[in-house]
Amino acid sequence: MLNCFYDCYTILNKVYGEKAFLKQAINSTPLDSKSKTLTVKICYGVLDRDIELSYYISALTEKTPRLAIRTVLKIALYSIVYLNKRDYAVVLNAVELVKKLGKGGASGFVNAFLRKFLNDKPSLPSEGIKGLSLKYSYPEFAVKELIKDYGEDVAEKIMSSVNAKTCLAFYGEDGASYLNSLNKTFTKTPFDNVFLLDNFSLERGFFDGKYTVQALGSVAICDIVNPCENLLDLCAAPGGKSVRLSFKCDNVFACDIHEHRVKLIEEYAFRMKRKNVSVAVNDSTVINSDFINRFDAVLVDAPCSGFGVVNDNPDIKLNREEKDILSLIKTQKDILRCAAKYVKTGGHIYYSTCSVFFKENIEIINDFMSDVKGFEIVEISSPLPHFKVFNTIQFLPHISGGNGFYVAKLKRVF
Repeated sequence: MLNCFYDCYTILNKVYGEKAFLKQAINSTPLDSKSKTLTVKICYGVLDRDIELSYYISALTEKTPRLAIRTVLKIALYSIVYLNKRDYAVVLNAVELVKKLGKGGASGFVNAFLRKFLNDKPSLPSEGIKGLSLKYSYPEFAVKELIKDYGEDVAEKIMSSVNAKTCLAFYGEDGASYLNSLNKTFTKTPFDNVFLLDNFSLERGFFDGKYTVQALGSVAICDIVNPCENLLDLCAAPGGKSVRLSFKCDNVFACDIHEHRVKLIEEYAFRMKRKNVSVAVNDSTVINSDFINRFDAVLVDAPCSGFGVVNDNPDIKLNREEKDILSLIKTQKDILRCAAKYVKTGGHIYYSTCSVFFKENIEIINDFMSDVKGFEIVEISSPLPHFKVFNTIQFLPHISGGNGFYVAKLKRVF
């Protein structure tokens, strides 16, 4: 267990101390192969339950421990509370980890803290916003936002949802036959050749471009887009939607503001053997005169808070603050207004996010419709269960396969 705890610490130190994304931290850390699965599970779990674990630490200490010790304590606490690991083994390995990190002076504190927790685990407050925040380890501002938008009952269902499945989209290959050949158990989705699986690890077929990993909500958004000749994807990285849409649109022009992220789109399209996807570096918040009135469709998969995909990215709950959303809203509005210049008369804008907050979704659309003339909202539907917001669609984690996405379709009428 010590090697596992050490690897967990190494990853989580990058997240807590260096503000790295969890997936990047995992990919950049050499892991003990024997405990890799458990290591990843603990790292995801610690970040998913960070608010709860932090509460236990603050409740049982007079002075907040240093970051390194807090991280060790969170690894141990998560292992005790959620993995049912033997108490003595967790305490022993947490103490040994502190010593291995060269912080032996804190070993007595770590030992005493964990034994105190085992003897007298603090009760979590159960009432009000704070109670819900601790119960689901959601920031209080996010709890308030969800209750405002959906009411407390649906808000709790959103926060309590889980997503342990991997979504695979196959292209040019019978996915069911392929998965059967691997002896994999899978669940069909409402979309052709798209499947959900438990505990799937990538193998040769992924690198050969037979399939890709894509969120089910992302697939559902692409399903709503009409086939067309020329489509502009303004915020395309890492390229999943661009590639999927390249199978129904003749030409896909994919952009991102950062060169290294444009490279990701190129690599994605190359792996999937898509030659009708072209890429460019472009700031989507600033009008590009070369794009004006040029495209039959524009996809605005806008930068957002990401609170619809916290099941896959628990570090979002750790790093997002309420002020971040206010900044993102301005960006979302700016990009949508630029997109209005690029779509031809009779063409469509598709606005999407991976957020569940109204202020990033329907309120952005309402603001656009009140300020920009010549567009109408087109009613859309999806075979994936969803929540209808006027004529737009909000996919929610507890009914839509574990993630929350939003999509609206706007037609330029003049």
